[in-house]
Amino acid sequence: MKTEPPTSAPPAEGAQLQAGLKNRHLSMIAIGGVIGAGLFVGSGAGIASTGPGILLSYLLAGVLVVMVMRMLGEMAAADPQSGSFSAYADRAFGRWAGFTIGWLYWFFWVVVLAVEATAGAKILHGWLPGVPQWAFALLVMAVLTATNLFSVASYGEFEFWFAGIKVVAIAAFLVIGALAVFGLLPGTHAVGATNLTGHGGFLPHGVGAVFTGMLTVVFAFMGSEIVTLAAGESADPERAVTKATNSVIWRIGIFYLGSILLVVTLLPWDSAEVKASPYVAVLDHVGIPGAAQLMNVIVLTAVLSCLNSGMYTASRMAFSLGRRGDAPRAFATVTDRGVPRIAILSSVAFGFLAVFFNYQWPDTVFQFLLNSSGAVALFVWLVICCSQLKLRRVLERETPERLTVRMWLYPYLTWATIGLIAFVMIYMCTDHDGREQMALSLVAAAVALVASWVVGRRRQAATPVDLGKSG
Repeated sequence: MKTEPPTSAPPAEGAQLQAGLKNRHLSMIAIGGVIGAGLFVGSGAGIASTGPGILLSYLLAGVLVVMVMRMLGEMAAADPQSGSFSAYADRAFGRWAGFTIGWLYWFFWVVVLAVEATAGAKILHGWLPGVPQWAFALLVMAVLTATNLFSVASYGEFEFWFAGIKVVAIAAFLVIGALAVFGLLPGTHAVGATNLTGHGGFLPHGVGAVFTGMLTVVFAFMGSEIVTLAAGESADPERAVTKATNSVIWRIGIFYLGSILLVVTLLPWDSAEVKASPYVAVLDHVGIPGAAQLMNVIVLTAVLSCLNSGMYTASRMAFSLGRRGDAPRAFATVTDRGVPRIAILSSVAFGFLAVFFNYQWPDTVFQFLLNSSGAVALFVWLVICCSQLKLRRVLERETPERLTVRMWLYPYLTWATIGLIAFVMIYMCTDHDGREQMALSLVAAAVALVASWVVGRRRQAATPVDLGKSG
Protein backbone atom coordinates (compact mmCIF):
# COMPACT_ATOMS: atom_id res chain seq x y z
CA MET A 1 0.00 0.00 0.00
CA LYS A 2 1.37 3.33 -1.02
CA THR A 3 1.23 6.07 1.57
CA GLU A 4 0.20 9.38 0.05
CA PRO A 5 -0.53 12.55 1.99
CA PRO A 6 -3.97 14.01 1.36
CA THR A 7 -3.89 16.53 -1.46
CA SER A 8 -6.25 18.95 0.26
CA ALA A 9 -4.50 19.27 3.63
CA PRO A 10 -0.92 18.03 3.82
CA PRO A 11 0.50 17.22 7.21
CA ALA A 12 2.50 19.82 9.02
CA GLU A 13 6.15 19.95 8.01
CA GLY A 14 8.43 17.99 10.27
CA ALA A 15 5.50 16.45 12.11
CA GLN A 16 7.02 13.07 12.86
CA LEU A 17 6.35 10.80 15.79
CA GLN A 18 9.40 9.56 17.64
CA ALA A 19 10.45 5.94 17.18
CA GLY A 20 10.97 5.62 20.92
CA LEU A 21 9.27 2.29 21.67
CA LYS A 22 11.60 -0.65 22.15
CA ASN A 23 10.80 -4.25 21.28
CA ARG A 24 10.29 -5.12 24.94
CA HIS A 25 7.77 -2.26 25.24
CA LEU A 26 5.78 -3.49 22.26
CA SER A 27 5.91 -7.11 23.39
CA MET A 28 4.49 -6.23 26.80
CA ILE A 29 1.92 -3.83 25.30
CA ALA A 30 0.75 -6.69 23.09
CA ILE A 31 0.62 -9.20 25.95
CA GLY A 32 -0.88 -6.87 28.55
CA GLY A 33 -3.32 -5.28 26.13
CA VAL A 34 -5.79 -8.13 26.52
CA ILE A 35 -5.62 -8.21 30.33
CA GLY A 36 -7.90 -5.49 31.64
CA ALA A 37 -9.91 -4.82 34.77
CA GLY A 38 -12.86 -6.39 32.94
CA LEU A 39 -11.18 -9.79 33.23
CA PHE A 40 -10.55 -9.53 36.97
CA VAL A 41 -13.89 -7.95 37.93
CA GLY A 42 -16.36 -7.93 35.03
CA SER A 43 -16.07 -11.63 34.30
CA GLY A 44 -18.12 -12.37 37.42
CA ALA A 45 -21.29 -10.97 35.85
CA GLY A 46 -20.71 -13.05 32.70
CA ILE A 47 -20.27 -16.24 34.70
CA ALA A 48 -23.41 -15.51 36.73
CA SER A 49 -25.56 -14.95 33.63
CA THR A 50 -24.18 -17.83 31.54
CA GLY A 51 -22.79 -20.47 33.88
CA PRO A 52 -19.83 -22.64 32.86
CA GLY A 53 -20.94 -22.06 29.26
CA ILE A 54 -19.22 -18.67 29.56
CA LEU A 55 -16.20 -20.61 28.28
CA LEU A 56 -17.96 -20.89 24.91
CA SER A 57 -18.64 -17.14 25.00
CA TYR A 58 -14.94 -16.46 25.53
CA LEU A 59 -14.03 -18.99 22.85
CA LEU A 60 -16.31 -17.41 20.23
CA ALA A 61 -15.21 -13.87 21.10
CA GLY A 62 -11.58 -15.03 21.13
CA VAL A 63 -11.89 -16.53 17.65
CA LEU A 64 -13.42 -13.27 16.46
CA VAL A 65 -10.55 -11.20 17.89
CA VAL A 66 -7.90 -13.56 16.46
CA MET A 67 -9.41 -13.23 12.97
CA VAL A 68 -9.68 -9.44 13.21
CA MET A 69 -6.14 -9.06 14.57
CA ARG A 70 -4.79 -11.25 11.78
CA MET A 71 -6.45 -9.02 9.19
CA LEU A 72 -5.24 -5.86 10.92
CA GLY A 73 -1.77 -7.36 11.22
CA GLU A 74 -1.70 -8.03 7.48
CA MET A 75 -2.38 -4.36 6.71
CA ALA A 76 -0.21 -2.96 9.52
CA ALA A 77 2.83 -5.06 8.62
CA ALA A 78 2.53 -3.91 5.00
CA ASP A 79 2.12 -0.25 5.94
CA PRO A 80 2.50 0.78 9.63
CA GLN A 81 0.41 3.88 10.36
CA SER A 82 -0.23 5.88 13.54
CA GLY A 83 -3.93 5.84 12.57
CA SER A 84 -3.95 2.09 11.92
CA PHE A 85 -7.40 0.89 10.78
CA SER A 86 -8.69 4.46 10.35
CA ALA A 87 -5.96 5.14 7.79
CA TYR A 88 -6.68 1.83 6.03
CA ALA A 89 -10.42 2.58 5.90
CA ASP A 90 -9.55 5.97 4.42
CA ARG A 91 -7.52 4.27 1.69
CA ALA A 92 -10.04 1.49 1.05
CA PHE A 93 -13.33 3.40 0.99
CA GLY A 94 -12.57 7.11 1.06
CA ARG A 95 -12.04 9.86 3.56
CA TRP A 96 -15.56 9.58 4.97
CA ALA A 97 -14.79 6.07 6.23
CA GLY A 98 -11.47 6.97 7.85
CA PHE A 99 -12.97 10.13 9.35
CA THR A 100 -16.00 8.35 10.81
CA ILE A 101 -14.29 5.32 12.34
CA GLY A 102 -11.33 7.40 13.53
CA TRP A 103 -13.49 9.84 15.49
CA LEU A 104 -15.71 7.05 16.85
CA TYR A 105 -12.60 5.25 18.13
CA TRP A 106 -11.28 8.47 19.67
CA PHE A 107 -14.66 9.01 21.35
CA PHE A 108 -14.63 5.46 22.75
CA TRP A 109 -11.23 5.91 24.38
CA VAL A 110 -11.83 9.35 25.91
CA VAL A 111 -14.96 7.94 27.57
CA VAL A 112 -12.87 5.00 28.78
CA LEU A 113 -10.49 7.51 30.41
CA ALA A 114 -13.31 8.63 32.70
CA VAL A 115 -14.39 5.05 33.47
CA GLU A 116 -10.87 3.95 34.41
CA ALA A 117 -10.01 7.14 36.33
CA THR A 118 -13.16 6.71 38.41
CA ALA A 119 -12.46 3.01 39.02
CA GLY A 120 -8.90 3.75 40.13
CA ALA A 121 -10.08 6.60 42.37
CA LYS A 122 -12.60 4.29 44.06
CA ILE A 123 -9.85 1.83 45.01
CA LEU A 124 -7.52 4.58 46.25
CA HIS A 125 -10.36 6.19 48.22
CA GLY A 126 -10.95 2.85 49.95
CA TRP A 127 -7.35 2.92 51.17
CA LEU A 128 -7.37 6.64 52.05
CA PRO A 129 -11.01 7.55 52.80
CA GLY A 130 -10.03 11.03 53.96
CA VAL A 131 -9.27 12.07 50.39
CA PRO A 132 -12.32 12.60 48.13
CA GLN A 133 -12.68 10.31 45.14
CA TRP A 134 -12.67 13.13 42.62
CA ALA A 135 -9.25 14.25 43.87
CA PHE A 136 -7.80 10.80 43.20
CA ALA A 137 -9.40 10.77 39.75
CA LEU A 138 -7.77 14.09 38.90
CA LEU A 139 -4.45 12.91 40.35
CA VAL A 140 -4.15 9.72 38.29
CA MET A 141 -5.26 11.57 35.15
CA ALA A 142 -2.69 14.33 35.76
CA VAL A 143 0.19 11.93 36.46
CA LEU A 144 -0.41 9.80 33.38
CA THR A 145 -0.97 12.88 31.22
CA ALA A 146 2.47 14.13 32.27
CA THR A 147 3.94 10.75 31.44
CA ASN A 148 2.45 10.75 27.95
CA LEU A 149 3.53 14.35 27.35
CA PHE A 150 7.16 13.67 28.27
CA SER A 151 7.96 11.13 25.56
CA VAL A 152 6.62 8.01 23.91
CA ALA A 153 9.39 6.07 25.65
CA SER A 154 8.00 7.09 29.05
CA TYR A 155 4.57 5.82 28.00
CA GLY A 156 6.19 2.58 26.87
CA GLU A 157 8.14 2.22 30.11
CA PHE A 158 5.09 2.78 32.31
CA GLU A 159 3.06 0.36 30.22
CA PHE A 160 5.89 -2.20 30.32
CA TRP A 161 5.74 -2.33 34.13
CA PHE A 162 1.95 -2.06 34.38
CA ALA A 163 1.53 -4.90 31.89
CA GLY A 164 4.31 -6.87 33.57
CA ILE A 165 2.49 -6.80 36.91
CA LYS A 166 -0.73 -7.97 35.23
CA VAL A 167 1.05 -10.80 33.42
CA VAL A 168 2.82 -11.98 36.59
CA ALA A 169 -0.47 -11.82 38.51
CA ILE A 170 -2.45 -13.84 35.99
CA ALA A 171 0.42 -16.33 35.58
CA ALA A 172 0.55 -16.85 39.35
CA PHE A 173 -3.22 -17.30 39.42
CA LEU A 174 -3.02 -19.94 36.70
CA VAL A 175 -0.35 -21.90 38.56
CA ILE A 176 -2.16 -21.69 41.93
CA GLY A 177 -5.51 -22.54 40.35
CA ALA A 178 -4.13 -25.53 38.44
CA LEU A 179 -2.50 -26.93 41.58
CA ALA A 180 -5.79 -26.51 43.45
CA VAL A 181 -7.76 -28.29 40.70
CA PHE A 182 -5.55 -31.36 41.08
CA GLY A 183 -5.56 -31.17 44.88
CA LEU A 184 -1.84 -30.41 45.13
CA LEU A 185 -2.19 -27.48 47.55
CA PRO A 186 -2.56 -27.99 51.33
CA GLY A 187 -6.21 -28.29 52.31
CA THR A 188 -7.45 -28.90 48.75
CA HIS A 189 -8.57 -32.01 46.92
CA ALA A 190 -9.03 -32.82 43.24
CA VAL A 191 -12.37 -31.38 42.14
CA GLY A 192 -12.93 -33.07 38.78
CA ALA A 193 -15.80 -31.77 36.64
CA THR A 194 -18.40 -31.51 39.41
CA ASN A 195 -18.78 -27.72 39.19
CA LEU A 196 -18.79 -27.79 35.39
CA THR A 197 -21.67 -30.22 35.07
CA GLY A 198 -23.55 -29.70 38.36
CA HIS A 199 -25.70 -26.75 39.45
CA GLY A 200 -27.93 -26.95 36.40
CA GLY A 201 -25.39 -28.35 33.95
CA PHE A 202 -22.84 -26.76 31.62
CA LEU A 203 -25.51 -24.54 30.01
CA PRO A 204 -27.97 -23.87 32.87
CA HIS A 205 -29.63 -20.98 31.01
CA GLY A 206 -29.63 -22.57 27.57
CA VAL A 207 -27.59 -21.99 24.41
CA GLY A 208 -28.88 -18.43 24.03
CA ALA A 209 -27.04 -17.43 27.20
CA VAL A 210 -23.74 -18.13 25.41
CA PHE A 211 -24.45 -15.30 22.99
CA THR A 212 -25.67 -13.03 25.78
CA GLY A 213 -22.40 -13.70 27.60
CA MET A 214 -20.53 -12.99 24.39
CA LEU A 215 -21.87 -9.42 24.41
CA THR A 216 -20.04 -8.85 27.70
CA VAL A 217 -16.92 -10.68 26.62
CA VAL A 218 -16.48 -8.92 23.26
CA PHE A 219 -15.83 -5.55 24.85
CA ALA A 220 -13.27 -7.01 27.26
CA PHE A 221 -11.06 -7.68 24.23
CA MET A 222 -11.12 -4.07 23.00
CA GLY A 223 -7.52 -2.86 23.18
CA SER A 224 -5.88 -5.77 21.37
CA GLU A 225 -5.42 -3.46 18.37
CA ILE A 226 -3.37 -0.86 20.29
CA VAL A 227 -0.10 -2.54 19.38
CA THR A 228 -0.70 -1.80 15.68
CA LEU A 229 -0.97 1.92 16.47
CA ALA A 230 2.11 1.79 18.70
CA ALA A 231 4.17 -0.09 16.09
CA GLY A 232 4.48 3.11 14.06
CA GLU A 233 6.66 4.54 16.85
CA SER A 234 9.10 1.64 16.96
CA ALA A 235 12.36 1.07 15.11
CA ASP A 236 11.08 -2.13 13.47
CA PRO A 237 7.28 -1.85 13.10
CA GLU A 238 6.92 -4.75 10.67
CA ARG A 239 8.57 -7.22 13.03
CA ALA A 240 6.62 -5.85 16.02
CA VAL A 241 3.25 -6.22 14.28
CA THR A 242 4.07 -9.71 13.00
CA LYS A 243 5.09 -10.90 16.46
CA ALA A 244 2.03 -9.36 18.14
CA THR A 245 -0.51 -10.80 15.71
CA ASN A 246 1.09 -14.24 15.82
CA SER A 247 0.91 -14.33 19.62
CA VAL A 248 -2.71 -13.22 20.01
CA ILE A 249 -3.97 -16.82 19.92
CA TRP A 250 -2.03 -18.05 22.94
CA ARG A 251 -2.54 -14.77 24.81
CA ILE A 252 -6.32 -15.10 24.67
CA GLY A 253 -6.25 -18.87 25.08
CA ILE A 254 -4.09 -18.85 28.21
CA PHE A 255 -5.05 -15.65 29.97
CA TYR A 256 -8.80 -15.65 29.36
CA LEU A 257 -9.92 -19.20 28.61
CA GLY A 258 -7.37 -20.72 31.00
CA SER A 259 -8.18 -18.52 33.99
CA ILE A 260 -11.96 -18.64 33.52
CA LEU A 261 -11.80 -22.44 33.20
CA LEU A 262 -10.06 -22.58 36.57
CA VAL A 263 -12.72 -20.35 38.17
CA VAL A 264 -15.73 -22.38 37.00
CA THR A 265 -13.94 -25.67 37.74
CA LEU A 266 -12.97 -24.79 41.30
CA LEU A 267 -16.15 -23.03 42.43
CA PRO A 268 -19.90 -23.30 41.73
CA TRP A 269 -20.75 -20.77 39.04
CA ASP A 270 -23.87 -19.60 40.90
CA SER A 271 -22.13 -18.71 44.17
CA ALA A 272 -22.39 -15.09 45.34
CA GLU A 273 -18.62 -14.91 45.78
CA VAL A 274 -17.95 -15.74 42.13
CA LYS A 275 -20.42 -13.12 40.95
CA ALA A 276 -18.85 -10.45 43.18
CA SER A 277 -15.22 -11.15 42.29
CA PRO A 278 -14.31 -14.53 40.77
CA TYR A 279 -10.55 -14.22 41.22
CA VAL A 280 -10.79 -13.13 44.85
CA ALA A 281 -13.19 -16.04 45.44
CA VAL A 282 -10.67 -18.54 44.07
CA LEU A 283 -7.78 -17.09 46.07
CA ASP A 284 -9.89 -17.16 49.24
CA HIS A 285 -10.90 -20.75 48.45
CA VAL A 286 -7.29 -21.94 48.29
CA GLY A 287 -6.33 -20.00 51.43
CA ILE A 288 -4.31 -17.08 50.07
CA PRO A 289 -4.25 -14.47 52.90
CA GLY A 290 -5.38 -10.93 52.08
CA ALA A 291 -6.79 -12.01 48.72
CA ALA A 292 -9.19 -9.07 48.45
CA GLN A 293 -6.53 -6.42 49.04
CA LEU A 294 -4.08 -8.24 46.77
CA MET A 295 -6.67 -8.23 43.99
CA ASN A 296 -7.34 -4.53 44.58
CA VAL A 297 -3.66 -3.83 43.88
CA ILE A 298 -3.80 -5.89 40.68
CA VAL A 299 -7.06 -4.28 39.54
CA LEU A 300 -5.61 -0.82 40.23
CA THR A 301 -2.62 -1.73 38.07
CA ALA A 302 -4.96 -2.90 35.29
CA VAL A 303 -6.95 0.32 35.57
CA LEU A 304 -3.85 2.52 35.39
CA SER A 305 -2.57 0.49 32.45
CA CYS A 306 -5.84 0.98 30.58
CA LEU A 307 -5.86 4.68 31.44
CA ASN A 308 -2.28 5.05 30.21
CA SER A 309 -3.02 3.21 26.97
CA GLY A 310 -6.29 5.09 26.49
CA MET A 311 -4.49 8.44 26.54
CA TYR A 312 -1.89 7.16 24.13
CA THR A 313 -4.41 5.59 21.75
CA ALA A 314 -6.81 8.55 21.65
CA SER A 315 -3.98 11.02 21.05
CA ARG A 316 -2.41 8.98 18.23
CA MET A 317 -5.75 8.62 16.51
CA ALA A 318 -6.25 12.40 16.84
CA PHE A 319 -2.73 12.92 15.44
CA SER A 320 -3.47 10.71 12.46
CA LEU A 321 -6.77 12.50 11.80
CA GLY A 322 -4.93 15.81 11.94
CA ARG A 323 -2.32 14.63 9.44
CA ARG A 324 -5.05 13.59 7.02
CA GLY A 325 -6.91 16.87 7.36
CA ASP A 326 -9.84 15.29 9.21
CA ALA A 327 -9.12 17.11 12.49
CA PRO A 328 -7.60 20.50 13.34
CA ARG A 329 -4.12 20.63 11.83
CA ALA A 330 -2.69 21.54 15.23
CA PHE A 331 -3.34 17.92 16.23
CA ALA A 332 -0.62 16.87 13.76
CA THR A 333 2.11 19.02 15.31
CA VAL A 334 4.71 17.44 17.56
CA THR A 335 7.22 18.64 20.13
CA ASP A 336 10.99 18.33 19.84
CA ARG A 337 10.61 14.92 21.51
CA GLY A 338 8.23 13.77 18.77
CA VAL A 339 5.17 13.91 21.06
CA PRO A 340 1.80 15.16 19.68
CA ARG A 341 1.21 17.46 22.65
CA ILE A 342 -1.92 19.21 21.39
CA ALA A 343 -3.52 15.89 20.41
CA ILE A 344 -2.79 14.54 23.90
CA LEU A 345 -4.08 17.61 25.75
CA SER A 346 -7.23 17.79 23.61
CA SER A 347 -8.01 14.12 24.28
CA VAL A 348 -7.33 14.46 28.00
CA ALA A 349 -9.47 17.60 28.20
CA PHE A 350 -12.49 15.63 27.01
CA GLY A 351 -11.51 12.87 29.45
CA PHE A 352 -11.55 15.35 32.35
CA LEU A 353 -14.95 16.59 31.18
CA ALA A 354 -16.25 13.01 31.12
CA VAL A 355 -14.92 12.49 34.68
CA PHE A 356 -16.89 15.57 35.73
CA PHE A 357 -20.03 14.16 34.08
CA ASN A 358 -19.47 10.84 35.87
CA TYR A 359 -19.49 12.53 39.29
CA GLN A 360 -22.13 15.16 38.49
CA TRP A 361 -24.63 13.21 36.36
CA PRO A 362 -23.62 9.51 36.50
CA ASP A 363 -27.04 8.09 35.57
CA THR A 364 -27.93 10.53 32.79
CA VAL A 365 -25.20 12.36 30.86
CA PHE A 366 -22.39 9.91 31.61
CA GLN A 367 -24.58 6.85 31.03
CA PHE A 368 -25.52 8.38 27.68
CA LEU A 369 -21.82 8.70 26.79
CA LEU A 370 -21.18 5.10 27.83
CA ASN A 371 -24.06 3.72 25.78
CA SER A 372 -23.15 5.89 22.79
CA SER A 373 -19.74 4.22 22.63
CA GLY A 374 -20.96 0.74 23.59
CA ALA A 375 -20.94 -0.82 20.11
CA VAL A 376 -17.89 1.01 18.75
CA ALA A 377 -15.72 -2.10 19.17
CA LEU A 378 -17.95 -3.99 16.74
CA PHE A 379 -17.94 -1.07 14.29
CA VAL A 380 -14.14 -0.95 14.40
CA TRP A 381 -13.79 -4.69 13.82
CA LEU A 382 -16.28 -4.61 10.96
CA VAL A 383 -14.36 -1.78 9.29
CA ILE A 384 -11.08 -3.69 9.71
CA CYS A 385 -12.60 -6.73 7.97
CA CYS A 386 -14.06 -4.74 5.08
CA SER A 387 -10.85 -2.76 4.61
CA GLN A 388 -8.73 -5.92 4.51
CA LEU A 389 -11.13 -7.52 2.06
CA LYS A 390 -10.50 -4.68 -0.38
CA LEU A 391 -6.87 -3.76 0.31
CA ARG A 392 -5.62 -7.34 0.10
CA ARG A 393 -6.35 -7.29 -3.65
CA VAL A 394 -4.47 -3.98 -3.96
CA LEU A 395 -1.48 -5.38 -2.10
CA GLU A 396 -1.36 -8.53 -4.22
CA ARG A 397 -1.48 -6.45 -7.39
CA GLU A 398 0.90 -3.60 -6.48
CA THR A 399 3.29 -4.66 -3.70
CA PRO A 400 2.99 -8.40 -3.03
CA GLU A 401 6.40 -8.38 -1.31
CA ARG A 402 4.83 -6.36 1.53
CA LEU A 403 2.48 -9.24 2.42
CA THR A 404 4.66 -10.63 5.19
CA VAL A 405 1.56 -11.40 7.30
CA ARG A 406 -1.36 -13.01 5.47
CA MET A 407 -4.92 -13.61 6.56
CA TRP A 408 -5.70 -17.31 6.58
CA LEU A 409 -7.97 -18.72 3.84
CA TYR A 410 -8.62 -15.31 2.29
CA PRO A 411 -11.33 -14.29 1.48
CA TYR A 412 -13.42 -17.05 3.07
CA LEU A 413 -12.43 -16.47 6.69
CA THR A 414 -12.75 -12.73 6.19
CA TRP A 415 -16.35 -13.15 5.04
CA ALA A 416 -17.04 -15.59 7.88
CA THR A 417 -15.74 -13.06 10.41
CA ILE A 418 -17.90 -10.32 8.89
CA GLY A 419 -20.87 -12.67 9.25
CA LEU A 420 -20.08 -13.37 12.92
CA ILE A 421 -19.76 -9.65 13.70
CA ALA A 422 -23.07 -8.97 11.93
CA PHE A 423 -24.69 -11.76 13.97
CA VAL A 424 -23.43 -10.25 17.26
CA MET A 425 -24.73 -6.83 16.23
CA ILE A 426 -28.14 -8.26 15.39
CA TYR A 427 -28.20 -10.27 18.61
CA MET A 428 -27.45 -7.08 20.58
CA CYS A 429 -30.76 -5.73 19.31
CA THR A 430 -32.59 -8.59 21.06
CA ASP A 431 -31.02 -7.75 24.44
CA HIS A 432 -32.44 -4.82 26.43
CA ASP A 433 -29.13 -3.19 27.37
CA GLY A 434 -27.52 -4.19 24.10
CA ARG A 435 -30.38 -2.68 22.11
CA GLU A 436 -29.93 0.69 23.80
CA GLN A 437 -26.17 0.62 23.26
CA MET A 438 -26.55 -0.29 19.60
CA ALA A 439 -29.15 2.41 18.98
CA LEU A 440 -27.12 5.17 20.62
CA SER A 441 -23.88 3.98 19.01
CA LEU A 442 -25.59 4.16 15.62
CA VAL A 443 -26.64 7.71 16.46
CA ALA A 444 -23.01 8.55 17.31
CA ALA A 445 -21.92 6.98 13.99
CA ALA A 446 -24.54 9.01 12.13
CA VAL A 447 -23.26 12.22 13.76
CA ALA A 448 -19.70 11.34 12.70
CA LEU A 449 -20.90 10.61 9.16
CA VAL A 450 -22.68 13.95 8.92
CA ALA A 451 -19.56 15.69 10.26
CA SER A 452 -17.44 13.94 7.61
CA TRP A 453 -19.86 15.17 4.91
CA VAL A 454 -19.69 18.75 6.23
CA VAL A 455 -15.89 18.70 6.41
CA GLY A 456 -15.75 17.20 2.92
CA ARG A 457 -17.97 19.94 1.50
CA ARG A 458 -15.90 22.65 3.14
CA ARG A 459 -12.74 21.03 1.81
CA GLN A 460 -14.13 20.99 -1.73
CA ALA A 461 -15.26 24.60 -1.45
CA ALA A 462 -11.81 25.77 -0.31
CA THR A 463 -9.51 27.12 -3.00
CA PRO A 464 -5.80 26.27 -3.23
CA VAL A 465 -5.05 29.85 -2.16
CA ASP A 466 -7.18 29.51 0.95
CA LEU A 467 -5.47 26.24 1.87
CA GLY A 468 -2.08 27.81 1.44
CA LYS A 469 -3.01 30.67 3.78
CA SER A 470 -4.42 28.33 6.40
CA GLY A 471 -1.18 26.34 6.55
